[in-house]
Amino acid sequence: MAKVVEVADAGGNGASGHGPGTPPGPPRFVRERIFYGWWIVFAGWGLMVVGGGLMFHAFGAYVKVLEEEFGWSRAELSLAFALQRVETGVLGPIHGWAVDRFGPRLIMLIGVVLFALALAAFSLVNSLLGFYLVFALIAIGASLSSMLSVSVAVVNWFQRRRALALGVMSTGVAAGGLVTPAVVMALEGWGWRTTALVSGCVVLAIGLPLASLVRTRPGDHGRTPDGLPPAAAAAAAAAMPETSFTVREAMRTRAFWLLSLGHASGLVTVGAVSVHLFVYVTGDFGESSGTAARLIALLTAMLVVGMLIGGVFGDRMNKRIIIVSAMFGHMTGMLLLAWSPSFWVLTVAVAVQGTAWGARGPLTSALRADYFGPGSYGQIQGFSSLIVMTGMMLGPMIAGFIYDAQGTYTPAFLLLAVLAGLGSLCFIFATRPRPPATALQRL
Repeated sequence: MAKVVEVADAGGNGASGHGPGTPPGPPRFVRERIFYGWWIVFAGWGLMVVGGGLMFHAFGAYVKVLEEEFGWSRAELSLAFALQRVETGVLGPIHGWAVDRFGPRLIMLIGVVLFALALAAFSLVNSLLGFYLVFALIAIGASLSSMLSVSVAVVNWFQRRRALALGVMSTGVAAGGLVTPAVVMALEGWGWRTTALVSGCVVLAIGLPLASLVRTRPGDHGRTPDGLPPAAAAAAAAAMPETSFTVREAMRTRAFWLLSLGHASGLVTVGAVSVHLFVYVTGDFGESSGTAARLIALLTAMLVVGMLIGGVFGDRMNKRIIIVSAMFGHMTGMLLLAWSPSFWVLTVAVAVQGTAWGARGPLTSALRADYFGPGSYGQIQGFSSLIVMTGMMLGPMIAGFIYDAQGTYTPAFLLLAVLAGLGSLCFIFATRPRPPATALQRL
């Protein structure tokens, strides 16, 4: 990381040394060829590639081999995925408080270690209860080491380019899906136990260095948001003032609840597709595991496209318009999945679902930061996750239970399409809240 030095004291008077006995001033401003905020984005991206590739996207492949070895039903296996979401949602407020209190780097390092150890423990599982317990630990570790934690840092380091930064970082979740074919090959060649153990080693080897790159606030390290010179940063702050709500103030607004409910309705479709797409393709369509893995790769490739579209246009357009369009994409994707008369229609459905997921996800987080500011973003995001993760929990369960009862996914996919359509209304009515007087007094 080559630096071009430009330093300024608090008054912006340029480089100056401090004489003996002079109290140290604020951190010197440092201008870099590559703004350090982008290194934080890269670190978050890499951690999401690891978590998404080795477990989130690969879960459907594990479902297939565990179903064959232990005879567990798809509803039972889907419950494990749902319990992961419950665990993440319940711990969200504590997670958000810890990140705001201790900084994202420490929390992410703890999460990486826990994630790796939980994957190693997964390789020893022999019972359904043990499977549930281990996946609860995997959920906690993966959550602590990825999205919420690093998002707090990204929101602080970026303002004008916040949607783009969150969008680029979030493509790591999608890029992780490109690892799924390798995981499928490992499952077929090594078996699921060895694959899980090796995955834990990979998490530890890659995750610890990446988490160590994260810093909380640019001002603590001689930088300004977006890497602007101090004068330009002051002008940008004046042009785009941000009011930071406390958690309590945010939860008193209509926007907090509507954003959370809308986010949850989108994740209903994401959760169902993430868990059941692999077995839907290999079962209902009779395609091979390799074909299913390639469709998952397509899903994640379009997820990247959607995230980049949302990131680029989210800083230039009304974010809510893009999000509402994405919610209709979720609905359309589920309708096409339910009524797929051919493999080609199925392919289109997967592409539409991936694009909608990508455009909606990071923009929802960016919109929440725009509305409530960076001051308590971790806690606000954490409390929101109590609602949001119900979508990721209910989607797989609805699909699994309906499939077990009727032997087809069609009714489940239709129901999920309706829920996504209703969720778009939440974003339509989630207008920017008026800052409370107590928040304005803190400016």
